[in-house]
Amino acid sequence: MPIKIPDTLPAFETLVNEGVRVMTETVAIRQDIRPLQIGLLNLMPNKIKTEIQMARLVGASPLQVELSLVRIGGHRAKNTPEEHLLSFYETWEEVRHRKFDGFIITGAPVETLAYEDVTYWDEMKKIFDWTETNVHSTLNVCWGAMAAIYHFHGVPKHELKEKAFGVYRHRNLCPASIYLNGFSDDFQVPVSRWTEVRRADIEKHPDLEILMESEEMGVCLVHEKRGKRLYMFNHVEYDSTSLGDEYFRDVNSGVPIKLPHDYFPHNDPALTPLNRWRSHAHLFFGNWINEIYQTTPYELAEIGKDDRLIKSRDEFDIAALRQTLK
Repeated sequence: MPIKIPDTLPAFETLVNEGVRVMTETVAIRQDIRPLQIGLLNLMPNKIKTEIQMARLVGASPLQVELSLVRIGGHRAKNTPEEHLLSFYETWEEVRHRKFDGFIITGAPVETLAYEDVTYWDEMKKIFDWTETNVHSTLNVCWGAMAAIYHFHGVPKHELKEKAFGVYRHRNLCPASIYLNGFSDDFQVPVSRWTEVRRADIEKHPDLEILMESEEMGVCLVHEKRGKRLYMFNHVEYDSTSLGDEYFRDVNSGVPIKLPHDYFPHNDPALTPLNRWRSHAHLFFGNWINEIYQTTPYELAEIGKDDRLIKSRDEFDIAALRQTLK
């Protein structure tokens, strides 16, 4: 099944040209299917680019997915046209009455600030709490992941001496995880951040499980064992050119920046980088979407009402679940 997004959204034409199946509202209503409701809280400056990256991965699922774009109401975006925001986005206040099968919270260019110094932190805390009752499964990415794991568990972030920047090998620490189904034992992941969360801080919380890790860059993916939240600290969703765009932006602005690690062939910025993470990005998002489909209530209104339905399938077997719900 294709992903349903507005046919005038800039991402629509890009995804069609890439071979991603998309559909219009007219086609969608002819199918007697309840599409999965996925929300994207887009905190990134270039919202259009992030929409494409996330829609590409969510839309690769064989399930029908309806993607809703959400933004912070109390923050004015500087890098996205106001017309685009008004046409395609709703504020969180406008969607807070809704229920979502899945909800993605992106990164934001505020990671060196203390959380409490972020101008929209109060709204973020309300959104995190709202996901407890209105979202079946939340995928938090980069700063969104750091902020969420701090909010829910008090896990701190630590500022790095220099930017973690490049493509790094990561290890699959839990091959049996439903979220890593089909993953290799090791794989490449793009990294771009000024802060980190540390294994020692995460291990203080027995309900958190580290699924991916890099010897050089540390923790990448954490799963909350109740099955409701994932914390992805790096950028599997990045385009082939994303790290290069960041590098040349800083170079052109006179900002000191090192070449991204193991990104440009032969460390030559004149050469086109090869994408070595695309397949695992699709695997990860596909596994997340499939797990949502397998465990979310059919009636959206039931999301958040029964915590027994939120638990992940890897916490107990199906027979035990059926017995519990009798």
